[in-house]
Amino acid sequence: MEKRRHPRIDSLGLAIDVSDGLGFFSGSINNLSRFGLCMNDLPAKLDQKAKRLSIVVSGHGKNFKMVGRPRWTEAGKYKKNVGVEIVNAPWGWTEFVMSMEPKETDPWAAEIHM
Repeated sequence: MEKRRHPRIDSLGLAIDVSDGLGFFSGSINNLSRFGLCMNDLPAKLDQKAKRLSIVVSGHGKNFKMVGRPRWTEAGKYKKNVGVEIVNAPWGWTEFVMSMEPKETDPWAAEIHM
């Protein structure tokens, strides 16, 4: 069952740079939410046992530096996908993500105007 508090949003062309404390790697973002990221196409060398990852999300003319905690990993021979929980993000991150979230329609508002 889905336990997410906030909807996942397709990344819309965001890039990611990640450090596990030993190396620095680049990849892409499959989807994101206010409190999590699904990172794709990271090299298999990324330490999947790292407790914290330093992350820079870039795109749409903005850069966000944050800290993430790995929650799951899907490893292939050369690449891996990693899901992270965002532990520490800048103030603008939530606004940035909220600007991409689909607008919910209020069913009650439609009845009031009838």
